[in-house]
Amino acid sequence: MMTGDGELRLHLRRILRAPRPVVFGALTEPHELTKWWGPDGFVIPGVESDLRPGGRYRIAMQPPEGALFHLVGEFIDIDPPERLSYTFRWEEPDPEDRETVVTLTLRDIDGISSELLLDQGEFATDRRLALHDEGWTQSLDKLEKLLS
Repeated sequence: MMTGDGELRLHLRRILRAPRPVVFGALTEPHELTKWWGPDGFVIPGVESDLRPGGRYRIAMQPPEGALFHLVGEFIDIDPPERLSYTFRWEEPDPEDRETVVTLTLRDIDGISSELLLDQGEFATDRRLALHDEGWTQSLDKLEKLLS
């Protein structure tokens, strides 16, 4: 999606059937991330995380067919259970890739469910934006199933 100022940004919204602290844990705890992270068919063999502003993370991702690769970044803002922000880049990026910033915001819905708002950008090309849209959509589908 292109914003009014011409930036290529991804915006997604989900309603999850779990209170914010549970959702925040699923978004930040390495063991929980291995259960839902990545597009369909991907396996997550490991997650390293130093959950603090300035702390780094590294997620190993294995596609159904293909070599293991890694996603890395640094935590920017951590405000449990409301907000999480971090940089996002591939260790071996495609020439069209650039480091982006992901911001996840959780809003309470009656103490039972949570609204998850995802913002990521800025992307270099429409193609990379579409790839992330597909990956996040499939990942969030798995998160939604995990939490229901």
